[in-house]
Amino acid sequence: MVRHDIRNVAIIAHVDHGKTTLVDQMLKQGGMFRSNQQINDRVMDSNDLERERGITILAKNTSIHYKDIKINIIDTPGHADFGGEVERVLKMVNGVLVLVDAIEGPMPQTRFVLQKALELGHKLIIVVNKIDRADSLLEKTSYDIFELLVDLNASEEQLDSPIIYCSGREGTATMDYKNKGKDLVPLFEKIINFFDPPEGDETAPLQLLVSAIDYNDFVGRIGIGRIERGSATAGSDVIVTDYHNITPPYRGKLVNMYQIEGLKRIPIEKADVGDIICFSGIENITIGQTVCAVDTPEPLPFVKISEPTIEMTFSVNDSPFAGKEGKFITTRHLKERLFKEMLKDVSLRVENTSNADTFKVFGRGEMHISILIETMRREGYEFAVSPPKVIYKTIDGKIYEPIDKLIIDVPQNHTGTVMEKMGQRKGELTHMNPMGSRIRMEFTIPSRGLFGYKNEFLTDTKGEGVMNSVFLQYEQYRGAIPRRQTGSLVAYETGEAVTYGLYNAQERGVLFITPGTKVYEGMVVGYQPKAEDIRVNVCKKKHITNMRSSSSDEALRLQTPRVFSMEECLEFIGDDERLEVTPKSLRIRKNILDFNSRQKAAYRAKE
Repeated sequence: MVRHDIRNVAIIAHVDHGKTTLVDQMLKQGGMFRSNQQINDRVMDSNDLERERGITILAKNTSIHYKDIKINIIDTPGHADFGGEVERVLKMVNGVLVLVDAIEGPMPQTRFVLQKALELGHKLIIVVNKIDRADSLLEKTSYDIFELLVDLNASEEQLDSPIIYCSGREGTATMDYKNKGKDLVPLFEKIINFFDPPEGDETAPLQLLVSAIDYNDFVGRIGIGRIERGSATAGSDVIVTDYHNITPPYRGKLVNMYQIEGLKRIPIEKADVGDIICFSGIENITIGQTVCAVDTPEPLPFVKISEPTIEMTFSVNDSPFAGKEGKFITTRHLKERLFKEMLKDVSLRVENTSNADTFKVFGRGEMHISILIETMRREGYEFAVSPPKVIYKTIDGKIYEPIDKLIIDVPQNHTGTVMEKMGQRKGELTHMNPMGSRIRMEFTIPSRGLFGYKNEFLTDTKGEGVMNSVFLQYEQYRGAIPRRQTGSLVAYETGEAVTYGLYNAQERGVLFITPGTKVYEGMVVGYQPKAEDIRVNVCKKKHITNMRSSSSDEALRLQTPRVFSMEECLEFIGDDERLEVTPKSLRIRKNILDFNSRQKAAYRAKE
């Protein structure tokens, strides 16, 4: 059976190349909204964090109708850390729209996700976006895409992929970039004529591969996937199987079934081959499992998700301020939340440790784990996390480490500084390409070499530099890299920071706090240029003497404190520090709060 009334399509691209904006216009022109309906920009980015950061974190399904054909669209994340989302949803589609910025051209994440699509043998439509920009380089971008396809060993058919020129913001598409389009009709036509419709045996027993998981407080876990064979009926009994035999087969029931229409889920009673459906009723369903007919338990192969490269330790908060700001603070709360996240996020791993209060979390990058931390924080969790560390492998007695491909765009006058910093961090230059007044440089660099570099890079390039990285491969260990060149200013005692104490402390370095901030002994309140820690008493008050009153001197002027974001905190913390995360605060602290105990531990470590 061939389903001529359906096309299943994914949109993949590098971060900020305009996927979600283009999907907005496809929804509008596909008749999913009333003409007078008020809608937000980037309507697919429903998560608060996504809207704040301007990035897509979770792959999302939607659909439009064009000429009686339903086009199921999956909007995928563009950031490399969420590549696991892209890898698994590619199993649900028959074709891929590869979106490329007309100015930046193919970037690291474009290469990464395009390689996954090519491995699955998908047909491609190349969409060159942002052609309305005055500085767009359309011919060069088209050539760069072809070069990338050749580099990735694309097939003859994939090398002949059609190119469409779009403006996602204006909602136009054209096959000829010299003539501006009026609407997205050329894109819709190309999707329905070029991509193959889904096909399968509708009379055979059911096979449905679960590629995504959602959760609802009312119905529990919701599985999302495409029917590869047969048909599914609401209320029918099924058997759940696993291709890798991680879990033994077990029975379940498709209690409710839904299809996605626009941004809504519509209840249905029956679905056939090629349909992407959501279903509830199977409590322990997870990504990669196959829902089969009871008498034919035949699991489908599931794409192997790339291994995590970064690990962090999550532990119960044990600071002097523990339990004052959070709603969920116990080991049980932390464990349940982390293992629940692992069910939805296939590229995340969580393991118990010998300490009952501590858990190891493995992810694809700093941002991958920092998004989880920020999400948990907003839900009311309170906990502490260690600095990120890379995951090493031992092969034939030699240590191997994850290596990233790093692409840097900078003005020409900043190249010397960037090259110097790359040398310190064991980066190796592989390609250098002038682009007008700017230069694009490609490096291979250890993943750990990028820890803490982003802010330094922005400072070095006066905010004009752009850097993007993606995991490349494991290579032999490249040697020691200093994690941090600065030392910490550590609070001397527990109390409340006052102006007089801060005024004296700011001579030593840059502060993180303001007057009135509550601090405790061992809390990091700032940093100083030299790579050693200094204890400062920010709670010290100016006392009255028989010579003067406490307020007789001139007003004390404090410098503006440095306020770190979540990612900046994770980049900053040293090996002997951790980050205390609560719904209201982010505090950097020493692992050992007491000064004398800390000194003894440091002395023992040297021995």
